[in-house]
Amino acid sequence: MASVLSLNQISKSYGPVKALKGVSFDVPEGAVFGILGPNGSGKTTLLSIILDVLKADHGSFFWLGNPGSPDQRKKIGSLLETPNFYHYLSAINNLKITQSISGRGTASDIDEVLKKVRLFERRKSRFNTFSLGMKQRLAIAAALMGDPKVLVFDEPTNGLDPVGIAEIRELIIELRNSGHTIIMASHLLDEVEKVCTHAAILRTGELLTTGEVEEILVDDDVVEISATDSARLFELVRQLSGNAVLDQKLNLVHITFPKGTAKLDEVNRFCFQNGIALNHLLLKKKRLEARFFELTGN
Repeated sequence: MASVLSLNQISKSYGPVKALKGVSFDVPEGAVFGILGPNGSGKTTLLSIILDVLKADHGSFFWLGNPGSPDQRKKIGSLLETPNFYHYLSAINNLKITQSISGRGTASDIDEVLKKVRLFERRKSRFNTFSLGMKQRLAIAAALMGDPKVLVFDEPTNGLDPVGIAEIRELIIELRNSGHTIIMASHLLDEVEKVCTHAAILRTGELLTTGEVEEILVDDDVVEISATDSARLFELVRQLSGNAVLDQKLNLVHITFPKGTAKLDEVNRFCFQNGIALNHLLLKKKRLEARFFELTGN
């Protein structure tokens, strides 16, 4: 699969603070690629560099095999901050101004992008009558002017209510299905899990891991068991797996297995053959948050 964006050892410092430390990864064509990390991990700095808002101290990046440049930048639709739309102008008139200033697309594209973001019926409504979710969708419409194949969004659901978040997530999936590659920064694991196909995880400027979301956020199997003598049960199952934890408060033992490998019948048989009758046996999935926290140290 072709790479839309390739980063090679991108570094950036602000005085003594190293915001990015030699970050390298590829974004495959057709992906929704999440750049995930806690606040302060370097996500916005990275987006600013690939959009030519900031210059990297070291390293290089390529859009579709070509070095980053102002000309390449014009081919990328972006939303770093909500554009300064005029509150008393309609959606359509705000986009006319955006088009005139940016030079991307033509006035005839405006109806089409408003349809894509489901604002065509409100095209003559003033901006100040829009909900936060509608305002964000109008900002995405502005990014779609000129029909760029690549879209870059920084925290696209930030500050939105649950309805607005759901609208933006649905729109991102629709845009991918219509042929756009989307790169989005987020500190929300849930957001990345629901809409992204691939991700890179940053922590204090370092790349921790990158790849397909299902691979890097592995949700391990967790077997939850209990018996009358929980301490004895715990000592026994430690022979079965070193990844056993005793919760004395709840009188439960949790055993972690690699994804898809836990076998309840074998756990039950092992305990019974060693003189312990289980009174509770349950297969759970390790929460994806746990994997994220393991990686980021949060």
